[in-house]
Parts: sequence; structure tokens; C-alpha cells
Amino acid sequence: MFDFLKKAFGKTNEAIREAVPEKKKTLEKNELEEVLLEADVDYELVERLLEGLPETISRTQAFNSLISVFQYQARWINPDDHHPFVEMIIGVNGAGKTTTIAKLARLYQKEGRSVILGAGDTFRAAAIEQLSRWAQKLNVPIVATRQGHDPSAVVFDTIKSALAKEIDRVIIDTAGRLHTQTNLAEELKKMVRVADKALPGAPHRKMLILDGTQGSSTLNQAKAFDAMIGIDGIILTKLDGTAKGGAVLTIADELKMPLYYIGTGESPDDLIPFRANDYVNMILDEIYEK
Repeated sequence: MFDFLKKAFGKTNEAIREAVPEKKKTLEKNELEEVLLEADVDYELVERLLEGLPETISRTQAFNSLISVFQYQARWINPDDHHPFVEMIIGVNGAGKTTTIAKLARLYQKEGRSVILGAGDTFRAAAIEQLSRWAQKLNVPIVATRQGHDPSAVVFDTIKSALAKEIDRVIIDTAGRLHTQTNLAEELKKMVRVADKALPGAPHRKMLILDGTQGSSTLNQAKAFDAMIGIDGIILTKLDGTAKGGAVLTIADELKMPLYYIGTGESPDDLIPFRANDYVNMILDEIYEK
């Protein structure tokens, strides 16, 4: 798992090595500051992380400072608490929503769970076609309609199909853009209401997909979607293509939401659970001697 993590943050690690070319037993405060800024950690957060640390910083001191960012109270949702477990996938176009749905479906398959997909992004014909192709590749059922049709009807039909067939996991795609933000908000709210009508309590988890190449700039997206319908957790994608991996610290610090998974590549198997300890150790491995 740790090797997959290093793969995901490969370009970030390269940037860290450029800031500190040789590993050391201790690090000067200004060197750690440079490493964090180079990795796209927000400046104010960097200042807070360094506050109280000595001028010469040991690995243990650096670890304790960085891991503190993740020590907030968060509501983690266990899919095994619901049957079927209904998950709604949220995010702007281009963030990797459709591919991430395929990765989630594959992950659940590897856990021995049955899966059904709902093509709820009826705003884009390409989204329906792409998700349908993934469903075929993964050999999972999908409920899909034509572009422009009511996405809430897709939500209802997908959940009812899962109930009838006793399927374990329901993953529903949503639109990432409509003509106005107000239209998008109203559509998403309606989809949530209809899910609850089809199965009281659904959707059980509303997962936001954030594009890692955008770094800290995704914060406004997250806050907007959270204000619309309430976000339960985050999946970070495309981290393997950016040196902005330090933005994970900023995102965690600002949003205080569960970070469930990170994408590590393009194939359906390229999704791993996010573990804060592993993430912090991976950064420190690049700058400290073992």
C-alpha cells in the first residue's frame, strides 16, 4: 500500500527532493518551510505548523506537527451499516468523477460486494456513454437514460433495482455543471430527496471528487457543494500528475472532512484508502535519514 502511495505522490516527492537534495538527521526550520510551500501547503498553515517548533527540527517533531492537521472529529461512514449502501458522487466536470466511480465499483467487487451504477449526470451525453462503457468493462449493471432526462428518475430507478435484486452497493453519478449554480444546487437537492423516497436514509454517503492537480484551489468547490447538499467525504484524484500533494494538508485543515481514498493512476484498480500516518511518513521519508 505504501508503494502505491509513493507512486501517487511521485511528482510531489520530486519537488521535495529539489528543495532538500540530501536527506538529513535534522532539518532547519526554514528548510521544512520551503518543503511545505514547494508542495503547495497554504502559507498560513505552514506558519502554524512551524510555530512552536525549534530552529532545528527532528523527524519526530516534524511528524507530530504535520499529523496534528488530521486530528479533528469527523463522521466516518461504514458502507456495511446499510444494505443496499447508496453513494452519490459529486464534483465538477473534469475532476475524474466517472473514472473514480469505476474505481469504487472495482474496489467493492474486490471486497466481494455486488454493485449497480446510476448514470445520473444526464446533462452530458458523454458522461452517460463513458459510465456505460465502464459498467460493461466491469460487468456491473447500470441504470441509464438519454441526455436531458430527469436525473432524479435515474436515482429512483437505480435504488429500486438494487432493492429488487438485493445488490450491496449503489453508486450514482451526478452533474458537475448546469447553466447556473442555482440550477445545479436545486437538481442535487432533488436527487437527494428522491433517493430518500426510494430508500429512507439514502443517500448514505455523498462523496466529493477533488482534482489534485488543482491543489488548494479546490477548497471553494468543496465549500460550495457542501453548502448545497452537505458532503460526507472526499476522494482526491490525479495526484500522480502534480507536485501539489501538500495541498492534502490544506484541504484537511480547511474542510475537516473524512478523506476516504486517493487515486493513484488511470486503471480501475488505482484507488487506495487514505491513511494520514502513511501520508506524513511518505513526505518525511524524502527529507530525513532513517
